[in-house]
Amino acid sequence: MNKDNKKFVVESVFIKEAIKDNLSLNEFLLLLYFDNSFDYSFDMPTISRYLNMDEQKVLDAYSNLLKKRLINVKAEKNGFGKLSETVSLDNYYNNINLQNRETKKKEEKEDIYSIFETKFGRTLNGMDFEIINAWIDKGFREDLILEALDEAVYNGAANLRYIDKVLFEWHRKGIKKPEDIHKKYEEEPRNNYVFEPSLINMDWLNEK
Repeated sequence: MNKDNKKFVVESVFIKEAIKDNLSLNEFLLLLYFDNSFDYSFDMPTISRYLNMDEQKVLDAYSNLLKKRLINVKAEKNGFGKLSETVSLDNYYNNINLQNRETKKKEEKEDIYSIFETKFGRTLNGMDFEIINAWIDKGFREDLILEALDEAVYNGAANLRYIDKVLFEWHRKGIKKPEDIHKKYEEEPRNNYVFEPSLINMDWLNEK
């Protein structure tokens, strides 16, 4: 095997970040070279040989990565105390870590149906999903629906019919977001803000 042949190892997150940053093939290969190299010096002939890329293309890719702030150059002392410049991929790695944290947050974030199941202590059935989706289709914000869920739990009536009643009343009073109902609680004690039981049978979802 030719001693100049080099096997590169690349993780999927490395590729995803490259795609997100819209990197060219040459830019990606240069990043991959530094990621797999113990020598972070910008040795043009060596890089050109390993990547089978002419030196001008290497230089163009290097300049673009610097402009995009995906790499930067650090001045460090070598083992002999001599100052030398090395390429750092810290910015690129930080972007990957940030992307991983954002992805993890999205995965951990409960959707509205999971929250209902947690608060109800049971699995939602088909009709439950239809009712919740009907509220959303009617234009109710999910955070307001969840506020109505909390209202029902607070009043010991954790069921969709009661939540339907709460949303109807809020809709009638012009309440469109949680901040609106919070202001109302500041004006009127929450314990006094209990809906009449007769409203529980209203079918406002089918109103025209």
